[in-house]
Amino acid sequence: DKTGTLTEGRPRLVERRTLAGDDAAADALAAALAAQTEHPVSRAIAAALPAATLALSAVQVRHGRGVEATSADGRAVWLGSRRLAAERGALTAEVEAALDTHEALGRSVTLLGEGTNTLALFAVADTLKPGARAAVAELKALGIVPVMLSGDHEAAARAVAAEAGITEVSAGLLPEDKLGAIEALQRRHGATGMAGDGLNDAPALARSDLGFAMGAAGTDVAIEAADVVVMNDDPRRIAETVRLSRATHAVLVQNITLALGIKAAFLALAVFDDATMWMAVFADMGASLIVVFNGLRLLRHGRAPAGDRV
Repeated sequence: DKTGTLTEGRPRLVERRTLAGDDAAADALAAALAAQTEHPVSRAIAAALPAATLALSAVQVRHGRGVEATSADGRAVWLGSRRLAAERGALTAEVEAALDTHEALGRSVTLLGEGTNTLALFAVADTLKPGARAAVAELKALGIVPVMLSGDHEAAARAVAAEAGITEVSAGLLPEDKLGAIEALQRRHGATGMAGDGLNDAPALARSDLGFAMGAAGTDVAIEAADVVVMNDDPRRIAETVRLSRATHAVLVQNITLALGIKAAFLALAVFDDATMWMAVFADMGASLIVVFNGLRLLRHGRAPAGDRV
């Protein structure tokens, strides 16, 4: 996932533009609608505008699209993505041109509308996490193919992907689309992991072979659906988990081989009447101690600075 996983997940409003009506009225309506959802983009809009004071009814949050409601005077109002604007028939040539300009810069654009009219445009920008590019490079070094799945427009998603070093991108995805993308990747590559933080990522996290949730900023639903929770939201911990799991697998194979090999050797000696009591003790307790000390080598893989653990 892009927002909150590869990026900081704390976008800020960088530009607003009124397309119809009054600036103050548009801001008040946008603030009221943005307050209805916990999506990072909505929070960024709400934080940059005056506190919401308008009363809304029949509020409907449409995951992956935006939020719709009815104003106090009975108007059907909405705040959401290009997809929602298209469904409302509000994508004019002027609006599309403005969207293309901002999305080419890697910004996420949210539109405010009433019925089939677009009233205002809000562009927010997010920054890549400091360790995101290193995390992608580490995954590639481990032989893992990184793929970005995002609900943002393709231009915005590709701008972030290029900065992170990812070449394969699927954008404009709804929650069910992300689920379908994971299933397609599983058919193509086999075992597939998913890292995300939001409500929109939960179906994909649950369907993946191994789900990673960003624990600090992640939603409860995403954390519940995941198998691993990264408590400090550092994507580099994903590669660390893979390395640790591979080391654990290797140690397990070694321990099983050692334990069975020692007992098989003692059995052969016993069959030929060459076994002694001390050999029996070594085959039992000695083998146990060997596998324990061999397993303790994993502690070296799990060491990390305080506050930097998975």
